[in-house]
Amino acid sequence: MTGMSDHDWTEVVGAIGVFALLITVFAVTVVQIAKTRRARYDGARSDDYRRLAETAARAQEENARLLAALDGRLGGMETRMGAMERVLREVD
Repeated sequence: MTGMSDHDWTEVVGAIGVFALLITVFAVTVVQIAKTRRARYDGARSDDYRRLAETAARAQEENARLLAALDGRLGGMETRMGAMERVLREVD
């Protein structure tokens, strides 16, 4: 009968242990690389969001300035229109 000796079993267990260690190291390395890459992309994305927010804030300030200017012009037009209405009433 060709059975395995104790020495053969220790070699098999050692080989399985080495493969398990290699697989574990490989898996941990892949997970850490993925986490690092994800963190880098999140950082880049947050920079993009920050730039977008700054652009939106500048556009909103510009719109507020333009609306204030338009409000002033509209107020002047209302004053002139009221004066014109008075003149037209006096003419009638």
